[in-house]
This record gives sequence, structure tokens and C-alpha cells, in this order.
Amino acid sequence: MDHLWAPWRGDYIKEPKSGECIFCTMPEAGDDEASLIVWRGTHCYVMLNAYPYNNGHLMVSPYAHIDSIEDFDQAAAGELMALTRRGVAALRVVYDPGGFNIGANQGKEAGAGFGDHFHMHVVPRWGGDTNFMPVIASTRVLPESLSQSYAAIRAEFERQEA
Repeated sequence: MDHLWAPWRGDYIKEPKSGECIFCTMPEAGDDEASLIVWRGTHCYVMLNAYPYNNGHLMVSPYAHIDSIEDFDQAAAGELMALTRRGVAALRVVYDPGGFNIGANQGKEAGAGFGDHFHMHVVPRWGGDTNFMPVIASTRVLPESLSQSYAAIRAEFERQEA
């Protein structure tokens, strides 16, 4: 999967940033696998986080460039929550986590990496899923590649739809 969007490659960290909104450009790119988009709805979509906290770290976002949950219309708000629920259900089947962190950082001051485009995070959690690597080596250890996570989660979303 070398054709995948490249943020997890080391060279991405050093490259100049375009300033474009990934939540707008990824759905328009036309290659869901390369963009890590595991599911598309009418108003919102689900994608893997290229810098996951844990395997299966999902983000649910509207297609529209909306910066605040207050600006969602009822249909988009409903679909955002429905896809968040489906993401939790898919991750439960694929990874059997003990719990989840589910939430949003609305605005840069709240910690959002893309503060101008609202999105929800769904992070599967397990007892003892933290270790010394982030503290000692500034490195996250993930036992599964993004391409493996993509294939498993996408398959579960498709199974749910059947």
C-alpha cells in the first residue's frame, strides 16, 4: 500500500505543510483506501487517523467544512452520531477493546489539529494500552499497520451494511 496517503512516513514530518484541510481534500481525492476513508455516508464519512493513538483510531467528519457542532443541520448531526455508533460497533467486533474514548476537540485552542473542520474521534482502549515508549523514545508502538486496520474495519462496515 505504498500508494496510501503518506503522513505516517517520516518524510511527511519534515515536509512543508500545505495548510489544506484533510477533511475536505481526502473525500475529494477519489481513492478511499489511499485517503484511509473506511465508510461514506450522505453527509459524513469515517476515516482512520493517520497518526493513531491506538490501532483503529477513527475520525468521523462531515463533508461540509463546518467548524462548530452548532452549525450542523439535523441530518448531518444525526448521521455524525450514527456513524460514530457504527464505528464503535465495528471496532468492538474487530478489536474487542475494553472501552473507548469518544469525543471532539472543537477549535485549535481545544487541541484540534484541524480546528476549522469539526470531527469526532473514536479511540479503542484496552487495559494497559499505554507503555514507556512514548515517554522514553517519543514513539507509539502499534501492533498493526494502517493498511491492516483499514482492511479489517472496512470489511466490518460492509458486513454491518449487509
